[in-house]
Amino acid sequence: MGPLDGIRVLDFSRLAPGPYCSMLLSDMGADVIRVDRAPLGSADVPRFGDVVGRGKRSVALDLKNPQGVEAAQRLAERSDVLLEGFRPGVMERLGLGPDVVCARNERIVYARLTGWGQDGPFAQRAGHDINYIAIAGVLSAFGRAGQAPVPPVNVVADFAGGGLLCAFGIVCALVERASSGRGQVVDAAMVDGSANLFSFFAAAVHSGMWGPRGTNALDTGAHYYDVYETSDGRYMSVGSLEPQFYAELLSGLGLTDEDLPGQGDASRDAEMRERLSQAFRTKTRDEWAAVFEDRDACVYPVLDLKEAPAHRANAARGSHVEGPFGVVQPAAAPRLSRTPGAVHGPAPEPGQHTAEVLAEAGLEAEELGRLSRDGAIAGPV
Repeated sequence: MGPLDGIRVLDFSRLAPGPYCSMLLSDMGADVIRVDRAPLGSADVPRFGDVVGRGKRSVALDLKNPQGVEAAQRLAERSDVLLEGFRPGVMERLGLGPDVVCARNERIVYARLTGWGQDGPFAQRAGHDINYIAIAGVLSAFGRAGQAPVPPVNVVADFAGGGLLCAFGIVCALVERASSGRGQVVDAAMVDGSANLFSFFAAAVHSGMWGPRGTNALDTGAHYYDVYETSDGRYMSVGSLEPQFYAELLSGLGLTDEDLPGQGDASRDAEMRERLSQAFRTKTRDEWAAVFEDRDACVYPVLDLKEAPAHRANAARGSHVEGPFGVVQPAAAPRLSRTPGAVHGPAPEPGQHTAEVLAEAGLEAEELGRLSRDGAIAGPV
C-alpha cells in the first residue's frame, strides 16, 4: 500500500506531461483511471512499452456524446483528483469544467496542466518544451560559450516543470483538503514550472553572480566541471569542484608531478582543459572508470540509458525494475520507509476497464449496455 492508497485520480490528459504526472501518483498507490477516447480506433494497441501508463486503469468515453459526458461526471463525483491537459476552455466546452465538476464534488482537486497557464496572452497558443523554456529564460543557460543555446531533451518543461510540479501541487491540495474538507483548482503551467526550477540560477543572474552561457563553473565554463572524450569515443564526467576532489582528479590522471596552475586560475583554464582532454584520450571510458572507481574525485563514466540499469550503484539501489512485458524501467521514486511506492502493473489497453470502473460508479449492467449500444462508451461490457 502506497501513501496515496485510497486516492482516485481521473486522468483526461493525453500528452506526456499529464500521463507522467499521473504515473507518479499511481506509483505512490493512487487508483488512476485514464480516460481514453471512444470509439476505439485501429491506433489503439496494447501499451506494453508505455511506461507512463503503468499501474493505471482505462475507461473509454465519447466526450462528444452527452451520455459519455454524464458518465464522466459521475466518475468525477467519486474521484479525489481530476487531471486534464487541454488548452483553457476545452473542458468547459465539454461540460466538464471546474465549475460543473466542483459543484457536484466540492472535495475534488481539479488539476490543469498546460504550457502557458490558464490566463495570460499566450494561454490559447500552442507550444512545446523548447518554447516554454525559451520564454522562461531557461534555454539561454544551456550550451557552451560563444555558441547557440542547446535545447535539452524535453525534460525541463514537460516532465519536471510540468508533470512533476503538477503532481506536487495535487498532493499539496490533498493535504490542505484534510483540514478544510474542500478541493481546489491547481493551475500548473510549464513555463512557470521551468522558471521555478531555475530559481537558484535566476537569483544568481540578477545579483550579478552568474555570467553569460558557458562562462560559469557549472555550465562548462571551468575545466574541472565538464565531460571529456575517451579513446573509444565515449565520455567521462568530471565534477571536481572542491579542492580535495580536484587533487584526486589530477592524481588519477597522473598529472600531480607536473607544474600546473592553480585550480581557480581562469587565465589558464584553456590550457588545463587541453591537458585533461589529452589525458582522458589515452584510455577507454571503462578503463578510466576503473581508475576512479575507488577515488573520491567526482569523476564517473557517462552511461547511456541502456547501460545505466546494470551499473553497480544503480543495481545496488534497485533503481530500475523489470516491469510488465519485460520492459526495464526506472523504479518508483522517491522512497518512503513505511509506505513505499511501486510499479503496480502494466499500462492498460484503451477501454480495458470501462465496465469495471463505471460499475464502481454505480452504473447497472442494463445502463452499461445502453451506453455501449449508443456509442457513449467503448470496451468490454
